[in-house]
Amino acid sequence: MALIKTVRGFTPKIAENCFLAENATIVGDVVLGEGCSVWFNAVLRGDVNPIRIGKHVNIQDGSVLHTLYQKSTVEIGDYASIGHNVTVHGAKIDRYALIGMGATLLDYAEIGEGAIVAAGALVLSNTKIPPYTLWAGVPAKFVKQVDPEQSNEMNKKIAHNYSMYASWFQEEQK
Repeated sequence: MALIKTVRGFTPKIAENCFLAENATIVGDVVLGEGCSVWFNAVLRGDVNPIRIGKHVNIQDGSVLHTLYQKSTVEIGDYASIGHNVTVHGAKIDRYALIGMGATLLDYAEIGEGAIVAAGALVLSNTKIPPYTLWAGVPAKFVKQVDPEQSNEMNKKIAHNYSMYASWFQEEQK
């Protein structure tokens, strides 16, 4: 069972149909919408400020979500995908965005709907990534516009696949 911990009077609020890996950690002022999945070794640390996660978001293995004390928050829109070993520190991610493996998003960064942040990218504080664009590099820079139809199809497929993967683990627990 995942570690779910109350801190400073805040107990995580997790929709009933979420998948939480046994060694995921969810602490403090965290709200997870329906159908989310939080994978192995992921840490959602809402001890210093809120973390708000929409519906059907997948937070993959080894990712860490945290904020600045009394300043930044983490907000993730519906059907977003947070790749393996991603760090989201006080950033906002809109729906159907895809954050590639090993990327880092710093405080007050904003990732637009359907945008893609490439694997290993470093999104600096206050960076605003427009919808349906691809950003890559260290620091992350604009690479190209992404066709909204192609982006939606790819990002929706990934998000929906993670719901399917979570169902495999939930079946095993019955």
